[in-house]
Amino acid sequence: MASIYSSGSISLFILFLSFLSIGVLGYVDPLFHRCFSPENFTSSSPYGAARDNLLTALSTKVPPAGFATGSGTSQLNLVYGLGLCRGDVKTDDCKDCVIDAQQQLKERCPNSKGAIIWYDNCLLKYSDENFFGKIDYRNNFQLLNVADVDMDFMEFYKKIKELLEGLAGKASRDPKMYAAGDRKLNKTSRQTLFGMSQCTRDLTTDDCRACLDWAISSLPSCCYGKRGGRTVGASCIVRYELYPFVNL
Repeated sequence: MASIYSSGSISLFILFLSFLSIGVLGYVDPLFHRCFSPENFTSSSPYGAARDNLLTALSTKVPPAGFATGSGTSQLNLVYGLGLCRGDVKTDDCKDCVIDAQQQLKERCPNSKGAIIWYDNCLLKYSDENFFGKIDYRNNFQLLNVADVDMDFMEFYKKIKELLEGLAGKASRDPKMYAAGDRKLNKTSRQTLFGMSQCTRDLTTDDCRACLDWAISSLPSCCYGKRGGRTVGASCIVRYELYPFVNL
């Protein structure tokens, strides 16, 4: 089982999920969503048409490269959008995820001028404010495996930090801004630690690294001593587990 802890300006709550319900096809069930804009629009507003057209366009633009941004307008109503798929996800799975994401956003945040939804395989965000190239520290949550590790918690976190910081450096310099890897917990252990770091590709190298460093430093607040955990943001994501969850 796993728990979700929201953070930032979102109220703290716990939601239990089965890792099996998420599975490989991460687009089946959203991990979390947030209708974050304080402003709404009416069903007849031109903004609604601009948003819907943009989300539809992103469902086509994102899959080939795994990332895309876009903007749309209708009668001077501007809307900005971004879609990202996990770096190891195949094009068809990316497409399925983004298509489901745009449908779910319209259902869950029908009149919000800004919203975001996360899945295992992708995220999709739109807003009436231009957020491109800016780190979004506000929209984020954390998810953990509730089982404790069977070793010293401090030593385990040291291993996590070393792995994720190494991956953060690689991701920030990679054209896809994605990196994944693994390492043995120690020379005699049969257990392997797996990790992943990823940024949205509208960020600079320095901003990607800054976002990932923040995400890594946030992990102890939710996941200290736990077998798995992640900080999931609108601009970057880090995750670790004691089982393979990405294609290396």
